[in-house]
Amino acid sequence: QVHLVESGGGSVEAGGSLTLSCTISGDTDSNYCMAWFRQVPKKGREGIGIILRDGSYDYADSVKGRFTISKDNTKRILYLQMNSLKPDDTAEYYCAAGLDCSGDLYKTWTYNYWGQGTQVTVSS
Repeated sequence: QVHLVESGGGSVEAGGSLTLSCTISGDTDSNYCMAWFRQVPKKGREGIGIILRDGSYDYADSVKGRFTISKDNTKRILYLQMNSLKPDDTAEYYCAAGLDCSGDLYKTWTYNYWGQGTQVTVSS
């Protein structure tokens, strides 16, 4: 079992930056695939960034070039650096971990564990 806790959300003006953190605890010896998702009210969770099997990262078109994922394995923290934020980036942000990484890594059903979310609000 893995426990995930997001932090770092807040309010920022358009064009600003925020860095979200996802602290990982529990069974960290297993090889999990991980990702960042976001969700706005009345919509499903959108996968925005994933870690591929080879350790590289991939991003949804909506955030590519503006958001960057990194991972500190020593501290067991997954980061999401968000630059050039837009009002459309306003959402609840979640990190996720999954045991079976053979499915679509941008889909919620691939992941077994979720954090509680952290709110990001971008004002125009």
